[in-house]
Amino acid sequence: MLSDRDYLLTIRGLTKTFSGVKALDNVELTVREGEVHALMGENGAGKSTLMKILMGLLSPDSGEITLEGQALKNGSVNEAMKRGIAMIHQEIMAVPELTVAQNIFLGRETTGGLFGWLNDNRLNQQAKQLLDQIGVSIRPDTQMKYLSVAEMQMVEIARAISNDARVIIMDEPTSALSDKEVTTLFGIIRDLKQKGVAIIYISHKMDEIFTIADTITVLRDGQYIGTRPAAKLDIDTLIAMMVGRQLDSLFPESTIRTGKEVLAVRQLSRAGVFSDVSFTVHEGEVLGIAGLMGAGRTEIARAIFGLDRISSGEIRIKGQPVTIRSPQDAIQHGIGYVSEDRKGWGFVPRLSVKQNITLASLQTYASGLLIREKSETEAATKLIADLRIKTAGPDQEVMYLSGGNQQKVVIAKVLLASPDVIILDEPTRGIDIGAKAEIYKLINQLKANGIAIVIISSELPEILGLSDRILVLTKGKQTAMLSREEATQETIMAYAMHY
Repeated sequence: MLSDRDYLLTIRGLTKTFSGVKALDNVELTVREGEVHALMGENGAGKSTLMKILMGLLSPDSGEITLEGQALKNGSVNEAMKRGIAMIHQEIMAVPELTVAQNIFLGRETTGGLFGWLNDNRLNQQAKQLLDQIGVSIRPDTQMKYLSVAEMQMVEIARAISNDARVIIMDEPTSALSDKEVTTLFGIIRDLKQKGVAIIYISHKMDEIFTIADTITVLRDGQYIGTRPAAKLDIDTLIAMMVGRQLDSLFPESTIRTGKEVLAVRQLSRAGVFSDVSFTVHEGEVLGIAGLMGAGRTEIARAIFGLDRISSGEIRIKGQPVTIRSPQDAIQHGIGYVSEDRKGWGFVPRLSVKQNITLASLQTYASGLLIREKSETEAATKLIADLRIKTAGPDQEVMYLSGGNQQKVVIAKVLLASPDVIILDEPTRGIDIGAKAEIYKLINQLKANGIAIVIISSELPEILGLSDRILVLTKGKQTAMLSREEATQETIMAYAMHY
């Protein structure tokens, strides 16, 4: 049996209380040198609190952390960094006006010359070496604001490894990466393992966990549930450890009973983005749209909803051609849209659940310059009940809800306009497995009610589990339309990579 001396990082008996509520209760974690250790749990399980304590951002009420056999000073970010602990955040921490090189070495800039000016040439050379090391072709003198989200994520990784880190915490590191970039990242992780670096890997993507992790630790409701070798766990057991119960089926069973055509897209094009895309969606049908990053999935959704102009093509609703120049036009024609960026476009954090749900339909509850609050509250309360949104009440601010419940609020806002077709872009991104199961049940319920649904997702199990038909895109062109029977992960990937 291994002793604490055999581990690079040891956490024992960690407890943290906020306002009388235990966020962590006697939690432990042991990580070996050169190990990828997945930390799993639903949102609210305590993962973020534990990592903040490890990074020195919070101090525990009790417990001990040791790194390489030496105690780690609690509540000291500088101590954590000096001892070789780094973190790649889910929300990218970058200074947009600074260059890639300046962001990588922020706070550790090289100076030179008589007056100690910053030596940008040396910074750029060092940054290029790091970027080459992780297989990324980004100019180090480029300002961060000009990079894509995926490129910024790679810069964060370069910054972490530039510190000669002993432990790197990766929080949802692939959330904005393409499949090719994920493969590159996993290659980097394996190289780091060979050098003895330990990776604490946090993700809601089960396929990633079983691909990259050596060991899995599960937290639930702030308590330590267990640690197992990844090779000795299966997905059902892992889910049961996370949620405290067996999920009968992650994807609810559904039969294909489609009705009349609701949405038809004919040879839709947007110059330089996508071209000649055609598909139909019927009542009670789920159409999945699959493809690699850059395939044009989100761009097609935005064009249908009137956020972006099309160059050519036709959109029909219930057989009639419609002109959509704005989201208002789309809503009037019965189209609802849930953006992939729910925090940026889906809801207003400081507004209440009620206000967010009715935000796009205020004219319905307006009487002159006043809002008929009773009617507004009744409508919101009904949707809160129908969608099983867990909230203290309709007046609670949305910022205090879990990710899954925030997503339900966004869907409720769309449903209030009584759409005939709903486009869901990455509907479960960043939410835990239990919340995903609830969203899937909700989608199945909407389908049973005759709503036509378009789902865009980067998670192939999600596309396969929910869709009746699947449209596959490559670089803005459609390469396949697959039935449920024809679709497998292998066939989708083959068509998605069909250049």
